[in-house]
Amino acid sequence: MEAVHEHDHGHDHPSGIMRWVTTTNHKDIGTMYLWFSFTMFLVGGVMALVIRAELFQPGLQVVEPEFFNQMTTLHGLIMVFGAIMPAFVGFANWQIPMMIGAPDMAFPRMNNWSFWLLPPAAMLLVISMFVPGGSAGVGWTLYAPLTVQQGMGMDLVIFAVHILGMSSIMGSINIITTILNMRAPGMTMMKMPLFVWTWLITAYLLIAAMPVLAGAVTMTLTDRHFGTNFFNAAGGGDPVLFQHIFWFFGHPEVYIIAIPAFGVVSQVLPAFSRKPLFGYASMVYATASIAILSFLVWAHHMYTVGMPVEAQLYYMFATMLIAVPTGVKVFNWVATMWKGSLTFETPMLFAIGFLFLFTLGGFTGLVLSLTPVDVQLHDTYYVVAHFHYVMVAGALFSAFAGVYFWLPKWIGKMYDEKLGKLHFWLSIIFFNVTFFVQHFSGLAGMPRRIPDYALQFADFNMISSIGAFGFGLSQLLFLYILVKAIRSGEKAPEKPWEGADTLEWTHLPTPAPYHSFETPPTVK
Repeated sequence: MEAVHEHDHGHDHPSGIMRWVTTTNHKDIGTMYLWFSFTMFLVGGVMALVIRAELFQPGLQVVEPEFFNQMTTLHGLIMVFGAIMPAFVGFANWQIPMMIGAPDMAFPRMNNWSFWLLPPAAMLLVISMFVPGGSAGVGWTLYAPLTVQQGMGMDLVIFAVHILGMSSIMGSINIITTILNMRAPGMTMMKMPLFVWTWLITAYLLIAAMPVLAGAVTMTLTDRHFGTNFFNAAGGGDPVLFQHIFWFFGHPEVYIIAIPAFGVVSQVLPAFSRKPLFGYASMVYATASIAILSFLVWAHHMYTVGMPVEAQLYYMFATMLIAVPTGVKVFNWVATMWKGSLTFETPMLFAIGFLFLFTLGGFTGLVLSLTPVDVQLHDTYYVVAHFHYVMVAGALFSAFAGVYFWLPKWIGKMYDEKLGKLHFWLSIIFFNVTFFVQHFSGLAGMPRRIPDYALQFADFNMISSIGAFGFGLSQLLFLYILVKAIRSGEKAPEKPWEGADTLEWTHLPTPAPYHSFETPPTVK
């Protein structure tokens, strides 16, 4: 392993900014991913607040409709590819080598490149707003035929998507190789912490799904500039073909976001329940089942395109089937807490918040799986509410749980517990104020991605906008907590979460997640 740790052998190692530009250390790279994702989270959040400011009242007040459409497009792309995915890749970089007892990732140089592809891609997305004609006001799903007619901002978005995909694929190759080849002796696959399992499965999903998106945007590019007619109906192309290709990527993508979140929660809940995860093997199999099924349900996003009723029936049943392994996971998480010696520090609060709200988001997803219901609710705010319950309460809350849980390990200092709990309560309250009412707007028929609306939706939209600004401002508290912990936090104890209150836990088996704090023993 000399090559990996050449900086340990007396070679000059750069300092200052070059240390970060050239680093091959998985911890440095994990840190960069996490700070990048938080920066993008704030950028995407500001875009969401522009949307909510415009929708605070009926009528046009803050922005032009075209700019509003650019905000919906970029908010989605930046949150998915810039905020949530890099956050979990940051967790993977930090935790996987330590959890499996590896000295670093398998390909440290490639790891560095995977990260440094992200800032240029993010800049392309943001710059696309400022080119003539503005960025692509087409929604984050980039549906043809609009994308074939947009200005050059669309080309920047296509290029950005390609770069983001390259980063994801290289990161995934690295994660798979590391997990399969670099585990400590004695650590079999079925002894790995669940977080490692979820990332192994997610990495395979990324390698299978990202090239499909690359294909979709490349076909869009050739339609725009090279005279092809993949999606241009005037030339004999088929706009619905784009939707098929996009959602064959897009549905696995939502699980690419959710599955690492499941992994984080599967580390946090046992630690604060002080007992091992219930049903470890069934969790592994359930996660794998979800991953496989995620490729078989894509057209439930397309019930309204006029596909044959037999196809609608198939997608309806296949989609309902995903509820089974997901239900297994929720049952196991609840069973893990059952009769545990629970304490409610910030990571546990976020994990339990995840459990409640992700389950609610799952139920609204089950509602939308029913073809006749979805035909009514398609492209309404009910769908917006559903996927924000899954993405924000699902992915983001578990990311917060992971940061609070592992921060003492990463920086050797403790965060302010009172402020952490305040961050949790502000976040969960404002989140529900923002998104719960959107179910009602959607059921009443309010369409999404529109800058103006009928008077009947005014009250719910006002509530939603107030909640959104509250939620956004609450995240500045999170930034303050992080900076305060890094600068002046108390020194963390060796096992920060052991016996999290005054009781002694000596009579209990060591909780499973202490993989995350100790290198596994080497078997002689």
